[in-house]
Amino acid sequence: MNKEQKAKSVSEIKELIESSEALYFTDFAGLTVEEVNELRKDFFKSDLKYKVVKNTLTSRALKETEKYSSHVEKLNEILNGPTGIVFAYKNPVAPAKILKKFADKINRPKLKLAIVENEIYSSKQLNTLASLPTKEEIISGILGSLNSPASGIVGSINAAMRDLFSVIEEVAKKKAA
Repeated sequence: MNKEQKAKSVSEIKELIESSEALYFTDFAGLTVEEVNELRKDFFKSDLKYKVVKNTLTSRALKETEKYSSHVEKLNEILNGPTGIVFAYKNPVAPAKILKKFADKINRPKLKLAIVENEIYSSKQLNTLASLPTKEEIISGILGSLNSPASGIVGSINAAMRDLFSVIEEVAKKKAA
C-alpha cells in the first residue's frame, strides 16, 4: 500500500469514526467466512457498518478526529491483532445486542472495547451494553408514561359524568313517582 492509498484509507476511516455515535472494536479471529457473512448481514439489517481495518491506519485516523482523540491512548492498547470495527450511526446499543447474540452462540467475535456516548466499555461490559434499551424503546416508554396520566384524567372525567347522570336520572325517577 503506497502513501496515497494509506492517506485515502485514513481519511475514509476518520469519516466513518466522526459520523458514528458508537464504535465497537472486535477481534474476529477464528470466524469462518460463513459466520462473518452472517454477522455482516445482521449488522446491515440494523443499519450498522462493519469494517476490517489496519490497526496503524485506524490509530492515525483516531488521532486526527476530535470526537475520540481523548481515547487514543486506550485505543492503541487494544489495536493489535485482527481488528474489525462496528460503526453505529442511529442506535448505539444495536452492535452490542448482535455481538452478544453471536458470542452466546459461537463464542466469537470477541469485543475488545466499545465507545458509546464517548464512554469506554471493556469487553467484560458487553452484557451490560446489550441489556440497555434502544432509543426507540426509551422513547416509547416515555410516550407511554406521558399518555398514562392523560388517560387517567379522561377516565376520571368520564366517571364523574357517569355519576352525575346517574344522580340526575334518580332525581328524575323520584319526581316522576
